[in-house]
Amino acid sequence: MFVSIIIPVYNVEQYLRDCLISVVAQTYPDYEVICVNDGSTDGSLVILEEFRKKYNKISVISQQNKGLSVARNAGIQAAKGDYLFFLDSDDWIEPKTLEILVQKQCGEDLVCFNGCRVFEDGRTEEPDSGIEEALLTGWEYYCKYALVRRKFHFVCSVLRLYRREYLLEHKLFFEEGIYHEDNLFTPLACYYAQTVKVIPDCLYVYRIRQGSITQSVNLQRLYDMITVANKLSAFFILINSIDKSQLYREIAGEYFGAFTSNNAKLFGNKDAEIKRRINWQSFKKVSVYHRHRRIYILLTFHPLLFRMYMGLESLLKYLIRLF
Repeated sequence: MFVSIIIPVYNVEQYLRDCLISVVAQTYPDYEVICVNDGSTDGSLVILEEFRKKYNKISVISQQNKGLSVARNAGIQAAKGDYLFFLDSDDWIEPKTLEILVQKQCGEDLVCFNGCRVFEDGRTEEPDSGIEEALLTGWEYYCKYALVRRKFHFVCSVLRLYRREYLLEHKLFFEEGIYHEDNLFTPLACYYAQTVKVIPDCLYVYRIRQGSITQSVNLQRLYDMITVANKLSAFFILINSIDKSQLYREIAGEYFGAFTSNNAKLFGNKDAEIKRRINWQSFKKVSVYHRHRRIYILLTFHPLLFRMYMGLESLLKYLIRLF
């Protein structure tokens, strides 16, 4: 079985060598490495070319800076593997990652595994101990792992091996031009997956660093979460063959989360723009829990009512703890 490792690269010269060393050290021999240089302005391309000349498994695609999704999609289009593996360029994988995944898979659409996080101060967070080896449908996997808050957020696209033909058959590509692309890609990938192999092995090491895309907070990220919520609700509202209650709870949470007091403090009063971007018909349909319905009604009148409600709710919980 041939595996394609896809690595988007943008201005990560400080960490890129660790990533590339981990892929060329794989014990499994049948794989290629597709590095997509997304318009880096530091020394990343020099490092890529150095490794490309030294290791014939590595190829380099260069493009203007268009974002993570465009880079990943370019890798998907160029890949020749039976399975695809996405690796972020500031992270790394264990030497036996591909060997273990190939041994465990039996032709499933997805093979899902465990990961751990390493912080800049050297601290390492242990992998999640609640992962059990199992054969599930894609939606069972999504509800059991991706929608549950764990040490390592399983909505991340890097924690899965993907059968290439399955991705192409369902036209599963990353949404371009937005942050939080995994939050949109993963539910769709899981919905279409007929079979998913889950293994508890910790194979991926996720570097937590200041300045990374995933750690930054800005107004566009907030708007993009609304875009993701709109797209997910529009897609799944039409689907009646699965239990969507957990997903709806997550989507509704993203909608009213946009109006929280914390966001108001960070970005100022953006209520009018946020309200304009929300698909309110979808918001209403995904508000299936009583609490979410109350919040939906409050927000249709004025976001200030919602923030007052949340403040009173927090105060009540605090008083209950006291007495």
